[in-house]
Amino acid sequence: MSRQPRTQNVTTDAGEARITWVPAAAPRRVLAVSHGAGGGIEARDLKALAAALPGHGVTVALVEQPWRVAGKKVAPAPKTLDTGWRGLWPALAAPGLPVIAGGRSAGARVACRTATELGAAAVLALSFPLHPPGKPERSRADELLGTGVPTLVVQGGNDPFGRPDEFPPGSYTLAEVPHGDHGFAVPKRSGLTEEQAMGILTEAVTGWLTSLG
Repeated sequence: MSRQPRTQNVTTDAGEARITWVPAAAPRRVLAVSHGAGGGIEARDLKALAAALPGHGVTVALVEQPWRVAGKKVAPAPKTLDTGWRGLWPALAAPGLPVIAGGRSAGARVACRTATELGAAAVLALSFPLHPPGKPERSRADELLGTGVPTLVVQGGNDPFGRPDEFPPGSYTLAEVPHGDHGFAVPKRSGLTEEQAMGILTEAVTGWLTSLG
């Protein structure tokens, strides 16, 4: 695989999806991460991971769901997102390396729901939307607790979709980006720069990946 980023279009039952491969020189695993319901692969956390992880032997596959490729503004129902992700999986697994399923927000939910079925080696959940803002009674904890594989949640300290202290006990690992919101933006008064916040995030993910062996 070339070390230059390249894009690959993949036809799924939900439409045409796209993978942007950011390869490691000597990859040991693939981290496949998709975007949320309101943005794309230009999200700061996905960009930070794509910049940091290839140097640690991890090829990063930035996944764009069919609705996003088609230029639509609103994500479809969760089952349609799952369909798109399933259709992409053979392409993600094609390099023959262990694939870690990941995503931010809605993409994290997809990764959690499908991990066991697709044979993911682990799950990376960025800004997992534990509940809709202001509605903690509508918990989605069962998706997170049901991955069946090693799971890391990276959560902003002020995420309105679920602060770290709201998460239930479980077998997953939880890392916090202090003061971060749902997009890991940090206020100036926090004393953290965006670069520092992304450094906390990438260090947490890199350390966790190393622990997987």
